[in-house]
Amino acid sequence: MKLMTALVNVALNLSINMDNTQRQYEAERNKVMAKRANDRLELLLQKRKELQENQDEIENMMNAIFKGVFVHRYRDAIAEIRAICIEEIGVWMKMYSDAFLNDSYLKYVGWTMHDKQGEVRLKCLTALQGLYYNRELNTRLELFTSRFKDRIVSMTLDKEYDVAVQAIKLLTLVLHSSDEVLTAEDCESVYHLVYSAHRPVAVAAGEFLYKKLFSHRGPEEEGMPRRGRQSVNGNLIKTTVFFFLESELHEHGAYLVDSLWECAGELLKDWESMISLLLDEPMPGEEALTDHQETALIEIMLCAIRQACECHPPVGRGTGKRVLTAKEKKTQLDDRTRITEIFAVALPLLLAKYSVDAEKVTNLLQLPQFFDLEIYTTGRLEKHLESLLRQIREVVEKHTETDVLEACSMTYHALCNEEFTIFNRVDIARSQLLDELVDKFNRLLEDFLQEGEEPDEDDAYQVLSTLKRITAFHNAHDLSKWDLFTSNYKLLNTGLQNGDMPEQIVIHAMQCTHYVILWHLSKVSEGSSTKADMVTLRKQMRAFCLMCQSYLTSVNTTVKEQAFTILCDTLMIFSHQIVSSSREQLEALIYTPDSSLQAELLNFILDHVFIDQDDDNNSTDGQHDDEASKIEALHKRRNLLAAYCKLIIYNVVEMNTGADIFKQYMRLFNEMLSDLGCNFDRSSSSFCGIKELARRFSLTFGLDQLKTREAIAMLHKTVKVFTAQYFNQFLPKHGEGNPPLNLAFLDILSEFSSKLLRQDKKTVHLYLERFMTFQMALQREDCWLPLISYRNSLQAGGDDDTMSVISGYSSRGSSIRSKKAKPASTGKRKLPEGEDAVWMNREQNVQTPVMMPSPHLSSTVLRDPKKMRPEESYMGVYSMTSEQQQQPPLPPQQHHQTPMDYKYGTPFYGSKPFDSYDRRSSGLMEDDEEPIVEDVMMSSEDRLEDLNEGMDFDTMDIDLPPSKNRRERSELKPDYFDPSSIMDDSVGIGVLLRVK
Repeated sequence: MKLMTALVNVALNLSINMDNTQRQYEAERNKVMAKRANDRLELLLQKRKELQENQDEIENMMNAIFKGVFVHRYRDAIAEIRAICIEEIGVWMKMYSDAFLNDSYLKYVGWTMHDKQGEVRLKCLTALQGLYYNRELNTRLELFTSRFKDRIVSMTLDKEYDVAVQAIKLLTLVLHSSDEVLTAEDCESVYHLVYSAHRPVAVAAGEFLYKKLFSHRGPEEEGMPRRGRQSVNGNLIKTTVFFFLESELHEHGAYLVDSLWECAGELLKDWESMISLLLDEPMPGEEALTDHQETALIEIMLCAIRQACECHPPVGRGTGKRVLTAKEKKTQLDDRTRITEIFAVALPLLLAKYSVDAEKVTNLLQLPQFFDLEIYTTGRLEKHLESLLRQIREVVEKHTETDVLEACSMTYHALCNEEFTIFNRVDIARSQLLDELVDKFNRLLEDFLQEGEEPDEDDAYQVLSTLKRITAFHNAHDLSKWDLFTSNYKLLNTGLQNGDMPEQIVIHAMQCTHYVILWHLSKVSEGSSTKADMVTLRKQMRAFCLMCQSYLTSVNTTVKEQAFTILCDTLMIFSHQIVSSSREQLEALIYTPDSSLQAELLNFILDHVFIDQDDDNNSTDGQHDDEASKIEALHKRRNLLAAYCKLIIYNVVEMNTGADIFKQYMRLFNEMLSDLGCNFDRSSSSFCGIKELARRFSLTFGLDQLKTREAIAMLHKTVKVFTAQYFNQFLPKHGEGNPPLNLAFLDILSEFSSKLLRQDKKTVHLYLERFMTFQMALQREDCWLPLISYRNSLQAGGDDDTMSVISGYSSRGSSIRSKKAKPASTGKRKLPEGEDAVWMNREQNVQTPVMMPSPHLSSTVLRDPKKMRPEESYMGVYSMTSEQQQQPPLPPQQHHQTPMDYKYGTPFYGSKPFDSYDRRSSGLMEDDEEPIVEDVMMSSEDRLEDLNEGMDFDTMDIDLPPSKNRRERSELKPDYFDPSSIMDDSVGIGVLLRVK
């Protein structure tokens, strides 16, 4: 291929020289007779003739290489060779577009986009990117784009992320060349990828989105201001909000901002325009933002501020924080300073406007976490700080939602930084607020717990709302000086005795008491506390654990779950792990649960976790049909189980309690097998994931088969024994019966067959035959495919390299046959004398049709046997014995490969699609989107004379385009496919495996 590239470069230079020579000749000939130099004319004619001869010779050489090498090797069994072919043809089309950029060559790239190997598909896309990047070539790509556009769009969802990224970039180039090529559906299939968890895919989709929606500016936008409500950015920000709402993925605003950050960073940093859209009144005739649009704009604004200050992708999209460069650090500091200067003034106004909207206030209160607090002092913004503190206090008094209160608590925590001069002012405001909350709580609690009086709903609501505020602040602030343990413990004890305490009060009282103990432990761990503090903490912790243990028997499920979670966390914190990291002074705080507590914890797990999902009506309010409620309940059960399993792992509870957990898993597993039986989807994502995991596990055994021989053999034997333990369930009577329940494990085990030595494969195969009956071998249902697949994997089948060697023999046989008279087109071929023995004595490298391994195909759909001629329903080069002919053939295996849009299933025979030989259209045909079969090609062992003698292929000739002044050369036209070539032995160089 590199030689062909060099020849193309030479041909291009020859074409340029011929054009120059022709122009010089015409200029000299047009001179008057007195000034014309006949010697120069003869010299130019001679030079043009020499260049013409050289170009003809180059054309012949390129034709020989293209027909003899590329036409076969672009479908080679080895992916690297296919990738090289596609990469080089892309270079030819870009380098010498006049000769190669036409449909006759583009179709090879289009066909190969269906290749099963990601690296080959990637080369196709990169080759096309080089062509679409040049706008001058777009007119020649119109037909190709119309035929293969759907395939390119589908490749944006390729399982190989690199391929998906390049497919999106290619569509961006297509969009850049013409807006009319891609339909609205095509664009929408790319839009949603901005929410992809894979960042390169999301960034590429963000660039596509920006090119489509934001890069077009009309003439009416020329005179608009740069920033503000009426600016160009103001309109673009509205467009971003509309797109965000239409995508219906409101909880992923951070993903959208991260996708657009690299291409639309300046737009997302226009916080003045965002504030103007939120605070300013709309102009006459302008449509104001709705409530949902304002909420979305505030979320996008918060995500953009977080992205500018943290400089790393959101959670779930990045591998971790990276080291910033000096330029990035400077940009980060500048953005943070600008954010503080803008929002220190605007945030109080925004809070005042949206103080009653919980969702908006929650997002706005997170902004001070990204402030540079020194700006309040250096910028003389103290009055705006006072306004901000007043607004936060009002929000705390108005709201009881947990998210809002926690946001207020975190804002106070961010502002109460002792390193800045504003600390005293913020600390005073915080202390005043907490003093009022604690005093109110104690007063309300005293009235609420009075004996002999029934607490009304008003009192309960006041106690609950005040307790919520205190709990939210206690999460981030140390409230130890207010002695909240006594009041909360009294509240929990009263509820335990009376049994009529509202569940939300009990839950928040438990949480607040838990915070009290943790803050007390934090102070004791610092080493500045006294022995009395240690004793007090120990008593409080043990009393609280006994209280939670008592609540495990509560009638309210939500209260029991809260008690269980807090109890597991407390036992984990005060276990023997507490003395690690040189904290021996805390040894007195170690608390080991007794047998009764361990039994109650285990019973809770058995009663509330290992239950049927339909029976789980916890916190679903009867909405069993709601999928979101079911998923939430499942996550809750997983968290409860994880909390208990941590106690087992860290030896907080007895290790033998883990046996009860495994018993439940085995029970559920056996029930699942009984329900599913053999009827499960082998193409499902879960099963394919297990198979992929097995493939990766097999790679860990390395290349030294002798070293891992015993382990691999034992693995095969153990799994087969496990699978065969239910073989007695198969009833051979009347040919009926179900396969063993564990038969699917053989499909997983087939991933490890390649690690067996050749002699071990035979041994394991014989071992498998011991468990099989004759009726089993005759089964053809889908449920028996694992057995068929595993048995085929044990039989000696060649890999890619072996097949290339075998194809070398086939190629030489084909060349020998091509030298003889070709038989009539009966579809049958004979091997030369003595060659049968060579093929049949290759230690069973090629199997009989009974258990023949499927060929390596890039199309998973075989030709319909009904459409095949009777003489075609055999294997072209393999002879069968009478015994083999009597055995019933197995159906072809289904290879689960790369998800491709295999719209058609016609395999390729020779060098063109089988069904396309009767099409008489030039260039791209209707079947051009069909995938390519990885035919078994000529190997590199073929001799050059075999290659030259078989040059009767009916493929195109490389005919270089005529120069501008050459009238004698005809224009390049694509050749048609010759139907007779399908039966030509020289075309069928590969071994055509046809399975009826």
